[in-house]
Amino acid sequence: MLKLSRRLQRIADYVTTGSRVADIGSDHAMLPVYLLQIDKCPSAIAGELNLGPFEAARKQGADAGLTARLTVRQGDGLNVLQPGEADTVTIAGMGGSLMSSILEAGRAAGKLEGVKELVLQPNVGEEAVREWLLLHDWQLTAESILEEDGKIYEVMHAIRASDAKCRNSELYDGSFLKLSLETDTIFKVLKQMGPYLLRDPKPELFKKWRHELNKLDRICEQLAGSELPESASKREQFLAEKHVIEEVLLCLPTVKP
Repeated sequence: MLKLSRRLQRIADYVTTGSRVADIGSDHAMLPVYLLQIDKCPSAIAGELNLGPFEAARKQGADAGLTARLTVRQGDGLNVLQPGEADTVTIAGMGGSLMSSILEAGRAAGKLEGVKELVLQPNVGEEAVREWLLLHDWQLTAESILEEDGKIYEVMHAIRASDAKCRNSELYDGSFLKLSLETDTIFKVLKQMGPYLLRDPKPELFKKWRHELNKLDRICEQLAGSELPESASKREQFLAEKHVIEEVLLCLPTVKP
């Protein structure tokens, strides 16, 4: 049986038992193979755009003796799916903007028809993914943050629900932060940093955002040395963003969800 990385294991843990899963950008198909091996899912589809990983995924399934339950397809994003083929879609290991584009293209083409659950792990740009989920009324039900091999990852779980708009409205109510910031700013912070992650802050969250603050410091220093007219304006924007993040981090230890 395959042993997954902590990142992939967290994704696997979020998948609902008994669901037919489609792993998009599956690489070597480790996640779907594992889910089939532990009988958490009756069947799986592994989608991969590039030929090398596609062939590796086919070999992984064959070596595990799972060709009857694992379908490996080469294609772009959710184009590998037919409507109604999957209950759960997992997408991991890419930027949030690309992930959102894949989800939007799939939604527009009807590929998400019948899908009840999304498990998403963007490497960067998590805000774009949360924005897409909000825009299309997917209920964000859980988030995790973890560190592995020196990198920090966030994993999101979302479901299709009739009352998603109402649930998300409650989730993105930032009054629990007790911050003297404008409502729009707090809403942006929740999308950027994660509404569940902020309600139950872990050490990895602080580590991630302190690293981001260091990056903002370096950018501001570079802009301060520039004579370009737009540099001063950009620096003010980054300083304002830095101030908001600092204020949020300062309030988190006192938050009692």
